[in-house]
Amino acid sequence: MMISGFKERTMSNISKQPPLIEDLRAHSAEQLAELRVLLGAGIAGRPDKRRPGFFEIDGVANVYYVFRYPTGHKVLLLAAWQREVDPVAEMVAYSCPAA
Repeated sequence: MMISGFKERTMSNISKQPPLIEDLRAHSAEQLAELRVLLGAGIAGRPDKRRPGFFEIDGVANVYYVFRYPTGHKVLLLAAWQREVDPVAEMVAYSCPAA
């Protein structure tokens, strides 16, 4: 009985920290901040079918290609590129809002 109470108390004090981002190239501070927010929100991204542990994460302005360590405490930022916006799709989205 005493041990189970101790386990519950220790588990409630643990707070999940966002993963540490290691930048392999000179990405901008804005890109790192956006990726930090995405990871903090718990967005997993699309897994790369050919490379286990590698993911593409869609942000508002950029797409990030990262490697997640199996422990989950560290993320390697390998590449970031601007999202391509289709002007026709944007016009359709603005003119025909979802019901």
